Amino acid sequence: MKGSKGALIALSSIPLIMTLGNSMLLPILPQISKELRISAFQVSMIITVYGLIAILMIPIAGYLSDRFGRKIVILPSLLLAALGGAGCVAAAWFFKGITAYWIILAGRLVQGIGAAGAFPIVLPFVGDLFKDEKEVSKGLGLIETSNTFGKVLSPILGAYLGTLLWYAPFIAIPVLCLISFLLVIFLVKQPKTGEQAVKTSLKQFLTGIREILHERGRWLYAIFAIGGICMFATFGVLFYLSEILESKYNLHGAYKGFVLAVPLALLCLASYGSGKIIGKNKLLMKWLGFGGMALLTASTLVTGFNENIYFMVGFLSVSGIGIGVVLPCMDALITEGIEKENRGTITSLYSSMRFIGVALGPPVVSLLVNRGHWTLFGTMAGVGAVGGLLSFFAVTPSKEDSEGEGQPERSQYKRKKANPLRQRAR
Repeated sequence: MKGSKGALIALSSIPLIMTLGNSMLLPILPQISKELRISAFQVSMIITVYGLIAILMIPIAGYLSDRFGRKIVILPSLLLAALGGAGCVAAAWFFKGITAYWIILAGRLVQGIGAAGAFPIVLPFVGDLFKDEKEVSKGLGLIETSNTFGKVLSPILGAYLGTLLWYAPFIAIPVLCLISFLLVIFLVKQPKTGEQAVKTSLKQFLTGIREILHERGRWLYAIFAIGGICMFATFGVLFYLSEILESKYNLHGAYKGFVLAVPLALLCLASYGSGKIIGKNKLLMKWLGFGGMALLTASTLVTGFNENIYFMVGFLSVSGIGIGVVLPCMDALITEGIEKENRGTITSLYSSMRFIGVALGPPVVSLLVNRGHWTLFGTMAGVGAVGGLLSFFAVTPSKEDSEGEGQPERSQYKRKKANPLRQRAR
């Protein structure tokens, strides 16, 4: 596709802006709690409801993008996310207390629907832009770096905006979504007729997906779970630090934002480096993924032994490095291992699992934090260990995959003529 570099820049704006639209709220959650007079669990639902609706809508968006095209799904989704953000602003402007809270939740619900049709579709879109798997890996690394850079910027920007007006981060959401909307319109060209997704009936489509999951379920389910675990740890840690920095250490505004940005900055750098070096070597992706999960597990386990803020931020930053190494590897494995006509739906299932992690992180931490420091981080370490075991035993590329020839099941699947998706394509 001509202009793929410009298209990649435009697509990179989507995870950046979607991440800002969600993570900017993390540093001001205690402030929202005070303004609306709601509990820590209730305020955590502002993050959770966004993720829960996205979990349900992402597979639908993936199917629509495979059937009708990526851009056709992304553009209205960005407008829907902007509309949801505007609803949150209206709630904060015109209402107070619990009434404002419920309207904000409704706005976040709409924003989550929009996010479901935007960021998850970016991953298969990058796979469509480039034919060379090495270029795909680099592109996915840039997308993941954009995503993590949004996480780095969000606590600083969100905390700063919160000092101006407690709901100022909500105001930023529609503006950012419209910027991304314009970038996609002008820089991302609609695929030509020959590059369009194969049109299939829903029954044929579901049959093809079921066959993929049956034949490759072992490594696909493992990658789904690893993505969810990484997001659970990321958002759980951010929620915990946001609460404790304000309640225990009296850090507010930009100072608090900069502290939250430290582990995220290292996550961003690790994500960029991982995306650059993996190329199309799937064995390297597996072992980097395992190493990153091991680093996450060890660092959260050690964090449980000491409540000193410098100690915690230091070791949680190490966990950020681990997550940053893992994510581009999982993105590349799942994107490059699936054929184009099914790529949108399979990667959307993966994105749904990541959103499950986003949705579960804050409320689970809000419940565990009262049970003790060790219980909280011991649980996180246990979850990380599960991800490490999955990456070690279930993600098993063959020797040929070190040369970039695809997932072990891929060649067998391509030869299978019973797949109605393949028959229709012919």
